[in-house]
Amino acid sequence: MSTSSAQMLISMVLYMSVVIGIGVYFAKRANQNSDNYYLGGRSLGPWVAAFSAEASDMSGWLLMGLPGLAYWTGLADAFWTAIGLAIGTYVNWLLVAKRLRRYSHVAGNSITIPEFFSNRFHEKRKVILTISSLFILVFFCVYAASCFVTCGKLFSSIFGADYRLMMLCGVAFVVIYTFLGGFLAESVSDFMQAIIMVFALVVVLVSGTAAAGGIGQVFDNIRNIPGFLEFFNIASPALNEAGEQIVSNGAPVFNDASPYPLLSVASMLAWGLGYFGMPQVLLRFMAIRKSDELTKSRRVATVWVLISLLSAVTIGLVGRAFDPVAFNTASDAENIFSYLASILMHPLFAGLVMAGILAATISSSDSYLLIAASAFSKNLFQGVFHTKANDKQVMVVSRVTLIVIALIGALIALDEDSIIFTIVSFAWAGFGATFGPLMLFSLFWKRTTREGAIAGMLAGGIMVFVWNFLIKPMGGIFGIYELLPAFLISSVFIVVVSLVTPEPDKAILDEFESAKTFEC
Repeated sequence: MSTSSAQMLISMVLYMSVVIGIGVYFAKRANQNSDNYYLGGRSLGPWVAAFSAEASDMSGWLLMGLPGLAYWTGLADAFWTAIGLAIGTYVNWLLVAKRLRRYSHVAGNSITIPEFFSNRFHEKRKVILTISSLFILVFFCVYAASCFVTCGKLFSSIFGADYRLMMLCGVAFVVIYTFLGGFLAESVSDFMQAIIMVFALVVVLVSGTAAAGGIGQVFDNIRNIPGFLEFFNIASPALNEAGEQIVSNGAPVFNDASPYPLLSVASMLAWGLGYFGMPQVLLRFMAIRKSDELTKSRRVATVWVLISLLSAVTIGLVGRAFDPVAFNTASDAENIFSYLASILMHPLFAGLVMAGILAATISSSDSYLLIAASAFSKNLFQGVFHTKANDKQVMVVSRVTLIVIALIGALIALDEDSIIFTIVSFAWAGFGATFGPLMLFSLFWKRTTREGAIAGMLAGGIMVFVWNFLIKPMGGIFGIYELLPAFLISSVFIVVVSLVTPEPDKAILDEFESAKTFEC
């Protein structure tokens, strides 16, 4: 290992030690009962709620996937995705946060998303609980895999080590940390990690822009790439038979720009719809100590997201100007952030910036593992299969489940050519279409019935698979991001089935009304 790599490793080890310390500190409180382990006793302050929600939401794809997308094909895809996410973040905090905080308390003091849905419709047969828990297990396995891919790419690129070995080391670290501290440790460390993430993004952006000759020189270097800086055209790298970008006379070769129609714009903006169904974000709404503090959280979260997304997209553009032939595949292009950091900064400082990627990965993967574990142990094991299970048994099953989910995610992540952005987009669509419409209708339409809820979840979740694997490959108008059609289909099923089935009983309707004004 080189001296510079060793210095970067020292910085990252120090950072990881702090994160582990947070887990150890909160371990005793987390293990008091399952409520503390899964929801932190509803004790989050407004800043911790905001920062931890966004850090767990954005994950490693913010520092690797999004800059890589901008480096590879230019502005259009990355920009419209960022706009959709920024709008979705704000609207979710504005519409859903306070209502869900109140309703989750009124509906049996629910501490997980499946439990809230089940309690919302006063289920006796836990069908909604079971279906929603199973979807969480499936999609969080995929989500966790994206985080593990990030770990593998990061460590292998820095230290020149085997990708799979580095990926498995990342898995082990995340599992140990999540195993210790639960939701509260996760949320507090995510607060710190959100600060490191935005710091790393801004520092790399400023350093990269300066090294490339300033913002004017950056645009001079990339404006001649067909479609690279356009909103309604997209750059198209010329590839050889091996799928690598062709380089001629030291410069990357691009085909003519491809059109980026309004349908594609709508497809990328649809990313914002995913927020309404993201368990890792929704849980922060449920966990804040007072619903009135959510206004401050919304402002903090929105500012953080705007700075982070703008920086991530611009880093990709700056990277292409700084070194246009650094990466010749879409997968490798996702290393542009770590590449700039490693060559432009002192190794010790670069190590701290690299910890930003690790921070993003940890803050998301621990959320994914914890929520998936709760879906099985709390919702299925205790809620369906073994209703008399005590807290100690639930905690044991939770930790076993956590390890199993991590292993499945690691198996999915074994392919080092995986593209982080692609993996995340599928899982994002899955949650957005399965839970997003149901969350909105559950909170704001009292006529929603249990049958409508079941139909909507199944229609949305299944359509994500059908559209992605069967319809989307047909191309043309069918090439739209699967979240949009699946979200709309789920909404239609909820409305139609609810209207043709008997309206909810009086107890459910009264509870719906009381949640509007409940003070908590």
